[in-house]
Amino acid sequence: MIYYDNSATTKPYREVLDSFLTVSSEYFGNPSSLHGLGVTAEKLLTQARTQVANLLAVKPNELYFTSGGTESNNLALKGTALLYKNRGGHLILSSIEHPSVRGAMEQLNEHGFDITHLPVDSKGRVKVEDVKNAIREDTILVSIMHVNNEIGTIQPIKEIGALLKNYPSIRFHIDAVQSIGKVPLFLYEDSIDLCSFSAHKFHGLKGTGLLFVRNGVKLDPLFSGGNQEWKLRSGTENVAGAVAAAKALRMTMVKGEQGIPRMKNIIKRLRAGLGKIEGITFNTPREESAPHILNFSLKGMKSEVLIHALEEEGIYLSTTSACSSKKKSPSKTLLAMGVPEDIAESAFRISLSFDNTEEEAERVIMTVEKAVKQLRRVLK
Repeated sequence: MIYYDNSATTKPYREVLDSFLTVSSEYFGNPSSLHGLGVTAEKLLTQARTQVANLLAVKPNELYFTSGGTESNNLALKGTALLYKNRGGHLILSSIEHPSVRGAMEQLNEHGFDITHLPVDSKGRVKVEDVKNAIREDTILVSIMHVNNEIGTIQPIKEIGALLKNYPSIRFHIDAVQSIGKVPLFLYEDSIDLCSFSAHKFHGLKGTGLLFVRNGVKLDPLFSGGNQEWKLRSGTENVAGAVAAAKALRMTMVKGEQGIPRMKNIIKRLRAGLGKIEGITFNTPREESAPHILNFSLKGMKSEVLIHALEEEGIYLSTTSACSSKKKSPSKTLLAMGVPEDIAESAFRISLSFDNTEEEAERVIMTVEKAVKQLRRVLK
């Protein structure tokens, strides 16, 4: 099997599964309990938080464990909007955000908040000047994803952060779900206030995520209850998931030292090989893109047909975002970039892990070429 759908989810490391099982079976106490099992669970949770904080070069009390990227995004956006609604009701995001950001913003819009959707250029990048021009006196939040989940474009986070230093009343949120462990991230240096992560995108487990909240930044909690996570995220903590997430992130960071250069070589090979197939257009820009994502279109080819043909050969890739792939509609990201609808409808996404090899890439190129020829003969 060749798994090329790592932007949708990654295979958990064996060591991550082992740590989850050990904590779940042997250290299953509630961290809020006063007895020994509870105290041990609390220590494990604290250790996991500290490990992640060290890896991200932030303070442990700036990290909150959540159920994943969707919850982290909703907590960051809605928590900011609700807390600062008396200060202003204007929010800014890009036109190519993940559905969990778009959906949260749409819900806030229904509750009276004014939303500005920034355009992107043909490479899927937001212009810093557009961010500046969109800012108003009542702007309270700017949310821009670090790496686009469909095409891999890296946004100018550093430059936007530098701009927003001039507007201390505006909170800056980024969705780093696709970038963590693959694209350098400097939360302090880039003046980021809020940042979302999801463990299953870096070989952790589904149902575990993180939200970075810079010290001094306040949020209105979404959940009421036992006041866990410093009263911001009530609910009994998923200690085993947190420990597993910390281990997954540490292993990902270590593997990335050799894995990222290998990913770049694989993407280079795929570009060269797939580029020889008639009708292929690459939607991922060559520059300012993440090392693990390659998006391309095959004119006249229905995405789902080729996806299933490749699956029969043991090759798994995807069309658009996993959260949108079953809707059978053109990618909103590609349309926002100005890609014609017929090209957007025939888009495919390859997304790598550190375990993929150059030999796999050669097999994928040959299999895609063979499948395209066969399908075109059938479709004539």
